[in-house]
Amino acid sequence: MATKHYLDIVLVQEKLSSGETVYVSHCNGLGIASQGSTIEEATKNIKEAISLYLEEFPEKLDDFESGSPPTFSFVEVTHNAKAACSVR
Repeated sequence: MATKHYLDIVLVQEKLSSGETVYVSHCNGLGIASQGSTIEEATKNIKEAISLYLEEFPEKLDDFESGSPPTFSFVEVTHNAKAACSVR
């Protein structure tokens, strides 16, 4: 039975200089990124990039613990620098 490993990805909506909106997906643990015109496309593309990366460097997967998925959190900061934290 294969061991499951969880890699965190972050999706960020960005605007290109042309004004077009794109979604950039980052896999911070592996140091790779991809993009797509929708969240779904960016997610599909980063999964493909991770798969291709691990074909070349399968030992990198050993750096990640198996078990539970990571917890994601972010900090929202307003202009007056008051911070509120949310965990999802």
